[in-house]
Amino acid sequence: MKTPDETHPITLEREPARIRVLFEGHEIADSDDVLVLREAGYPPVRYFPREDVRMSFLRRTDKTSHCPYKGEASYFTIYRDGQVIDNAVWSYEAPYPAVEPISHRVAFYPQTVSFEVGPLTAADSATVDVDAVVRHTDSGSGSSQAEHWPPTVDGGDQADADASPQLR
Repeated sequence: MKTPDETHPITLEREPARIRVLFEGHEIADSDDVLVLREAGYPPVRYFPREDVRMSFLRRTDKTSHCPYKGEASYFTIYRDGQVIDNAVWSYEAPYPAVEPISHRVAFYPQTVSFEVGPLTAADSATVDVDAVVRHTDSGSGSSQAEHWPPTVDGGDQADADASPQLR
């Protein structure tokens, strides 16, 4: 077992958006609790909790692999609509302590599925006062239902506004 360090860094962070996994256009995972593992120079990997994965489309295989930083990985084949993709999904059942949060989560090879990134999760998104937005929209009469908000950009001086548009 090797421990991640500055020569081989590994970080884990929560994905800020909801992620869907599609296989041939069919959803096989949908979660707002995805962990992103970044390891040294490798592409980031998303790990999904099993309760958010349609495990009925996955079958464990005999394949295993060993990572000196994460431990033993087991693999799954995707079975869906007559399509079979061998060893397209993997999981660390008992990873090393440095990456324990990925325990019993599954990851998908990106060349076998597509990922749809949704909006930010409720915890990561800003609250919007919908009533305020509605009050500042056109009521249908051609005017706002409330006083206009102040401009967010400098309008320049009046001479520029009166001048005909020019290419600069």
